[in-house]
This record gives sequence, C-alpha cells and structure tokens, in this order.
Amino acid sequence: MSQGLVEIRGVTKKFPGVMALQDVSFTINKGEIHALIGENGAGKSTMIKILSGLYKPEPGGEVIFSGEPFREYTAMESLRRGIVVIYQDFSLFSNLSVLENIALGPYVKDRKCFVDWNAMEKIAQETLDKLQFQVDLNASVGSLSVAKQQIIAIARALANKARLLVLDEPTSALSKGEVMKLFAIMRSLKQDGISLLFISHKLDELFAVSDRFTVFRDGRCMGTFDKEDLDDERLITLMVGRKIEYKIFNKNKKDERIMEVKNFSKAGQFKDISFTLNRGEILGITGLVGAGRTEVAEAIFGLNPPDSGALLLNGKTVTIQHPGAAVEKGIAYVSENRLQEGLVLRKSIKDNLVLTVLKGISNKLGLIDTKKQADLTVQWMEKLTIKPPLPDLCTSKLSGGNQQRVVLAKWLATNPQILIVDEPTNGIDVGAKAEIHQILRDLTEAGMTIIVISSELPEILAIADRVIIMRRGRISAEKFCQGLNQEDILSKAI
Repeated sequence: MSQGLVEIRGVTKKFPGVMALQDVSFTINKGEIHALIGENGAGKSTMIKILSGLYKPEPGGEVIFSGEPFREYTAMESLRRGIVVIYQDFSLFSNLSVLENIALGPYVKDRKCFVDWNAMEKIAQETLDKLQFQVDLNASVGSLSVAKQQIIAIARALANKARLLVLDEPTSALSKGEVMKLFAIMRSLKQDGISLLFISHKLDELFAVSDRFTVFRDGRCMGTFDKEDLDDERLITLMVGRKIEYKIFNKNKKDERIMEVKNFSKAGQFKDISFTLNRGEILGITGLVGAGRTEVAEAIFGLNPPDSGALLLNGKTVTIQHPGAAVEKGIAYVSENRLQEGLVLRKSIKDNLVLTVLKGISNKLGLIDTKKQADLTVQWMEKLTIKPPLPDLCTSKLSGGNQQRVVLAKWLATNPQILIVDEPTNGIDVGAKAEIHQILRDLTEAGMTIIVISSELPEILAIADRVIIMRRGRISAEKFCQGLNQEDILSKAI
C-alpha cells in the first residue's frame, strides 16, 4: 500500500469577493505521478501556491508533509521540505549559466556565504547525469531551447533535493517528441521515489503518465480517482458538471479578399510564404512546433519584419515595420505567451484592458480619463464575461481562461479589422476552450476577420474555414476545413 507524502486536510482559502478553495482534502503518495485537474478558476493555482508557501490557508486547514504539519507557510520552508514548483515560465535566470541555475539553490537554502565553484560543478554534473542529459555547463540558459530549459529547471529541483516536484502545464510549448522525453524523465523520477504533481489541461497526456487524478471544481475537491476508474467523458463531467465536446462550427467559403501575403521570406525562419485572407473568415495556420507559424504572424504584425515580400491590405501594398503601424492599419495580435507578452500581471484588469488605447481615453494633458477607462472596462468585461467582474482585481489572480479574455479584450478595444490569435486556448480548460471558440466565431459573424494559429488539430477543424499547413518554414498545403480530418493535416505537416 502506498504511503502518503503530502496530506491536504480541510484547506480553505479566501480572497476579497472570491472563495478560491473550500474544505479541500486529498493525499499525494510517495513515488507517484498525481494529476491535479480542473477548469481554470477551479483552485489549482491557489493550491500550488499554498504548497509552495506563497499562500497560507484559512485557520482550520493544514498541510501535512511526511507526517509533520506545516508551521510556517514561506517559500523557504517549502523548499527546505523538498517541495519544488516548476511554473510555465520555469523561473530560470536566463542571463546565468546552466551551472549557476542548477547549483546555486542549495547555497541559498543552506545560507552559505561563500561559493565553492568546484562543488557547484560537481552538483550540476551529477544531477544532469541522473537525467541522462548533456549540455555545456557554462552555456547561458537563455540561449537554450524551451525543452532544454525545462530539463534545467528539473535538474535544479533535483539539486535542491526535491521530494515533491510540481509541474504546472509543462508540455505547453513542447513538440510531441519532447513531450515523450519529458514523460520518460518523469517516470524515472517516480522510480527514484520522487512524487510528482502534474497539472495539465491535455487529457491524453494526463492519462499517458499519471497514476491517480484529483479533480477540482469551483474551489472544491470532487475526489481522487485511480486512472483505471476514469475515461475522458467521466473526467470532464467531474470537472465541469456537464458533457463538453468540440463544437464544429459551420464553414464559410468567402471570396472578398481583405489581405494578401506575397512571398514573405526571412532567413532561417520562413521562405516564400504566400496566402490570402478573406473578410469574415477564420483562417487556421498549423504545423509542428518550429514550423515557422508564429514567426509569420509576427512578420505581419511588424514584430519580425520579413527580409523580402509584400503585404496587401484591401488591395493596397502597405509597409509594416513595427506593431504601432499594424494597429493603425487595423491589425491586432494576441501572442501565444499571455503571461510574458500579453499582460502586466501585477496590474489590474482595468489597467491591462486600456493599454492599447491609452491615447483614446486620455485628455489634452495626457492624463487618463478615469470615467472613460471605467466605461471601457465594464463594456469589455461584460462582452467577454470576464470573471470575477472586479475591474480593480490584479490579473495575476485570474484563471488562465479569464486572463486570455483580458488579452482578447485589450486588443479588441482597438477595433481591428484583422485579429491574429496565436494558440488561443493554450493552458485553458475544456470548458473555457469552448467559450473562447464561440467568442471568435461571434466576432466573425460581426464582420471581423481572424487568423488562428494552433497546434491542436481538433481546434483548427472545429473553428477554421480554411487551414494553411506549414512544414520547416514553408507552406506545404492549403485546404478548406469542410470534410477535412486530422490525418489529412498531419500527413502534410510531418
């Protein structure tokens, strides 16, 4: 019988106007991969922050680790017990070396005053050897790929003698092959007796690697289940209280051209990219990670101007060398990385919503008209049903789905004619995905034109009218989505 490593007993956490967790209890066993799943806003992030010592539960709730209750809820106390969280952004020091990122932690934890570089090198190398991963210890972490940075983050956790490793959406930016390598590492850590708490919205990945599932809904724990006792349908029902499937929207074949990309090329990124965009349609762009999809979108928006090629809007050639020019031409771009590029997390919802339209809501002295800001905020919070409807709430406290709505609202406030959305539902639960899809479709019904970049083929097939498939920086195919299946797309992407 498995022995409990972490016991969460009757944990409740309140914020002003929000009950984030209510009487939550579950156990994480030693040497298991334990999935924590629920809709955005279900309380998963709050639970992680309690485990990591950033939040303290309300009186009456407690966390027991190896039989000893937490007495202090601080990050250092959590680290000393062996709880290490790897967030989506990894929280690595990109300007420091691999060696420094991996081996400085034990020095901080033990409060050592002097650094023994030879000892640090030994710690870093032995840790990487356990993971069977080779890398230059002196390489800057910022120069490494996302997949390699993730392994460095795991190595850092092992160097800190992690006993519980919390992985928050670890596969969101990885290719399928990289995901398989990560799962092999996770299974190896499990064999070494380390417990892993795995948070993801990708059900197939959860079932592939997890032993047990704990399901949250609206801040409550719906129970803990063995993998064998669950399937997709039952898991989704536990999460959201209803059955959810991808809704396949009616496909439109429009022929009123609004934009044309002609022979866009950028050395080392993409070559000879040409396609048209029709008014009121959703054009999907897909392909494997690294195929050049995002780079093309950034080229259109002026973030990554092409070396050659032309862009036509409404039949006229335009030059866009920076995002400001794109916005003036009626183009908006929602980045795939909402945490780093889409939001100022320490600012409120209302402050984020108006970032793109500051000139329009400022008076002659350049000061923000607070009434205009309030009116605009309420307007978009109602249109996109952002919850909780608290304009002054810090965006870092919102669920992923609601953060994505804030980013969408911020760009929709510019009243664009063309909206580019990169990975619109990345890190978002199945219920919120359906709602985001409906929002995008409603926008096209109102006359907007949308480009959706997505790695999720069911998403492309559900909402797009046409799809462009990219492979190694080139367009390998362009097809109407009506009657198309995933195999058709994969055959052109691989």
